[in-house]
Amino acid sequence: MIKSSHFTKVILAITVAFIFPFSLSAQKNDAAIIPGDFADPSVIKVGKTYFAVGTSSEWAPHFPIFKSRDLKNWKQSGYVFDKTPEWSSSSFWAPEYYKIKDTYYIYYTARRKSDNTSYIGVATSKYPDKGFIDHGLLVTYGKEAIDAFIYKDEGQLYITFKAYGLDKRPIEILASKLSSDGLRLEGEPFTLLKDEKGLGMEGQSILKHGDYYYIFYSGGNCCGVKCSYNATVVRSKAFTGPYEAHPNNPILSENDNWKCMGHGTFVKSPDNNDVYLHHAYNKQSTVFTGRQGLLSELNWGKDWPTFNAQQSAGNPITEVNSSFDSKKPDTYWQWDFRNSSPVVKQQNGRLYLSGSLKQGNESGIVLTIRPVSDNFTMTTTISNNNTALKGLSYYGDANASLGIGVENNRVIVWLVKGNKFAELVSQTIVAESPVQLRLQLGPDRICKFFYKQINSDWKELRAHNPVTAAALPQWDRSPRAGLHFKGLPDQDGQFDNFNITYQ
Repeated sequence: MIKSSHFTKVILAITVAFIFPFSLSAQKNDAAIIPGDFADPSVIKVGKTYFAVGTSSEWAPHFPIFKSRDLKNWKQSGYVFDKTPEWSSSSFWAPEYYKIKDTYYIYYTARRKSDNTSYIGVATSKYPDKGFIDHGLLVTYGKEAIDAFIYKDEGQLYITFKAYGLDKRPIEILASKLSSDGLRLEGEPFTLLKDEKGLGMEGQSILKHGDYYYIFYSGGNCCGVKCSYNATVVRSKAFTGPYEAHPNNPILSENDNWKCMGHGTFVKSPDNNDVYLHHAYNKQSTVFTGRQGLLSELNWGKDWPTFNAQQSAGNPITEVNSSFDSKKPDTYWQWDFRNSSPVVKQQNGRLYLSGSLKQGNESGIVLTIRPVSDNFTMTTTISNNNTALKGLSYYGDANASLGIGVENNRVIVWLVKGNKFAELVSQTIVAESPVQLRLQLGPDRICKFFYKQINSDWKELRAHNPVTAAALPQWDRSPRAGLHFKGLPDQDGQFDNFNITYQ
């Protein structure tokens, strides 16, 4: 893990009060509402503006926040945490919005530093997309307590959560009374639902309609190529149960383009319909774009509700074209905080990347974005020359990455597999001349690498064997694309631009 003091240095260097938000809008033809890796989303409406927050897993800053006026076109506006909460170490999952009076709450899951157990913490702010202050652990129940959802019934606040997921017994959705300020449990937890069939049970969201309380929850395998996620609904005339199941569960699972739908929350649309912001994998790009944010409409029938799965789509995706002209780094940048402590500064049209590595990290530091396609081209220009390796990387984890970079008078294609760094091919270049680099990923998962100097054409740098990205995706998150640096603490990589386009 990265010690908090190191992470603080990163934040001071980056000055994470980013002022140039990254705009994303959904592609047509049934594309994601919030493209790219954005799992377990929660949404809240503030006046006429919507705010959505999602899982960040092992990337920092933690829990990206997006905002929208129409639920279709979203712009990233910040993060919940610029600094890792003191009690936590990793696995930042399933943030959940709630509002009490004029205070915004985020109930979130993370691993406790002392024993690596996933529990639920809480943070508050006077704003929905900035200024969150962590209040530490709230739910430390059993071997695992995850996926918080807050519900108010007859004036009483409750927190619901998944329990017993790591025990040799059925999973349960438990509930506990919350204090009026939302910061303390009151009384003992009690059972709402029990997974008697062993199908999985998590990511619950609760609505009341007519005489019934409805619990929508997700079952199956959440993540990876072999995912089987889906959404199920049960109902009861009492919040405490007992609950009966829809006869045709699951009610949300897949359509022609998306699979493994689930884990989301409801909000009223601008036309006052109930809509469900949730995640799913694209059937083509799957784990290479991760669990993306979709919007499905809930229809209240005469008896049971049904979903219109992913009925909305926005405008074409905004590509990234940055010449680093602003004073502060863009909002979209994230990094693997467990394995690196980057120092980033931006001035005079140039981005400077340096920092320190966790011992054993063979990949280096990668300042990443969330790719929204598995078919892209990214480019950059390296403007300085030193013995550090600096360039572009496609990064899954510290032990699974690849890239192209410049080191002294050589351009190098490299691969980290099984935490072993391998130089695949290199070419001598003019040392004092800026170098343009290009990394292409095709839908066949094969990467191609190119370089270019002044008054020359693009030249492909080919390894002996095709370089595949197949091993990069991690269980709960997609690979990231971005800028790479691997060198001594007193060195840096200097970048004049960064561009990514999607084919």
